[in-house]
Amino acid sequence: MYRNSLIIIGLLFCFTSCSGVKKTQSALHSGNYDQAIDIAVDNLKTNKNKKSKQDYVVLLEEAFVKAVESDEKKLKLLKADNNPASLNEIYNLYNNLDRRQEIIKPLLPLKVQNGNRNARFIFRDYTNELIDSKNKLSNHLYLNAISLLKSNYKQQARTAHQDLTYLNQINPNYKNVRQLLDEAHFKGTDFVIVKLMNDTPIAIPRRLEDDLLNFNAYGLNNFWTVYHTQPDPKIDYNLEMLIRFRNIDVSPEQLKERIVINEKEIKDGYNYVYDSKGNVKKDSLGNDIKKDKYIKIKSTVVEITQHKAAHVTAQIDYVDLKNNQLINSFPIASEFIFEHHFATFRGDRRALEAPYLDWINRKFVPFPSSEQMIYDTGENLKEKIKLIIKRQKFK
Repeated sequence: MYRNSLIIIGLLFCFTSCSGVKKTQSALHSGNYDQAIDIAVDNLKTNKNKKSKQDYVVLLEEAFVKAVESDEKKLKLLKADNNPASLNEIYNLYNNLDRRQEIIKPLLPLKVQNGNRNARFIFRDYTNELIDSKNKLSNHLYLNAISLLKSNYKQQARTAHQDLTYLNQINPNYKNVRQLLDEAHFKGTDFVIVKLMNDTPIAIPRRLEDDLLNFNAYGLNNFWTVYHTQPDPKIDYNLEMLIRFRNIDVSPEQLKERIVINEKEIKDGYNYVYDSKGNVKKDSLGNDIKKDKYIKIKSTVVEITQHKAAHVTAQIDYVDLKNNQLINSFPIASEFIFEHHFATFRGDRRALEAPYLDWINRKFVPFPSSEQMIYDTGENLKEKIKLIIKRQKFK
C-alpha cells in the first residue's frame, strides 16, 4: 500500500511538472513571453537546481531574450512616431523591462547543466529612461487635464479626473494635482436638487416628508452623483428630482362580522363489547374488550375583522434645469393595510381550530389614525424611490 502511494504521488508530481513546462512552451511559442517568464520564475522559486527544473531554466533564458527584443522594437517605433498619445505605452514598456529583470535577479545564478554554464541574462539599468518617460507622461497628463477642465462638459471633467488620478499614482504630489483633482470632481459631478410636492388636498405627515427626503439613509450618493434636499448657494444645480404626490386615499374604518360554525367528532370514553349472552367479551389475554365512543361537538364563532387601508400614488420626475426639459418620469404607488382579527364563540371550545383558538384570546384594538396610515406607506415608497434612483443614469 505504501509503495503504491509513493508511485501515485510520483506520477502526479511528474504530470504537474510536465503540464507546467508545456504551458511555458505554449506561452513562449505564441509570443506571450511575459506569461512564459512568470510561469518559469514561479516554478524556479523552489529547488531551482533540481534536474526536473532544467526545462524551466532554458525556457526562461529564451523567453527573456525574446521579451526584451520585442519591447525594444516597440519602443523604437513609438519614439520614431513621436505621438504624445504613445507616452503612456512607452512608460509602461520601460516599467515592464525593469520589472522583468527584478523578478529574475533573486533566482540567479541558474545552472544550465547540459552546457555546464550559468544561464545568461543581459540586464540594463533603465533608471534614466524610466524617470524621463514618467516625466514626459506626467507633463502630458497634466496639460491635457488642464485643457479638459476649461470645458463646461461634465464628461470632459471626468476624463480629466481619471487622467489626474493616474498621474497621482505614478508621480505622487506632482505640482497642484490634488487641487486639480478636487476641481475635476466638482465640475464632473451631477448635483441633483430634490423637492417634494403635494398635489393632493390631504396633508402629508411631516415625519413622512422627513423620511423621504433623508437621502443619507438611502446610501445612494455615488462619486459622480450627489443628491441635495437643501440647496447649497455655492452650487449651480443642473438636475432636479421631484417627488410628486398625486393621490392619497384612506378608507373608512370597517368592522366586518362573519359567523362560522365548527363541528367535529371527538372520542369521549369507551363502551364495553358484549356477546350474544350479554357478557363482556374478552380478548386472548382475558382482558375486557372496549370500543371507543365518539360524540359530535359544535361551536359557533363570531369572527370580527377590523380593516383600514391607505393608498398613495406618486410620481418621480427628473428635470434638466439647464433647458427645463423632463428627462424621465416614473409612477409609483404604495399601500398599507391595517387588519386585525378577533373572535367570540358559544358552544364547546374543543370544536375550535386554528386560527380561532388564537383569535378568541384577542380583543378590539384602536384603529390607527389616517396620518399614521399614510406614514406607514413610507417604507414601501422609500424602497421604490431607491430602486428608481439606482436605475437612473445621467449622460
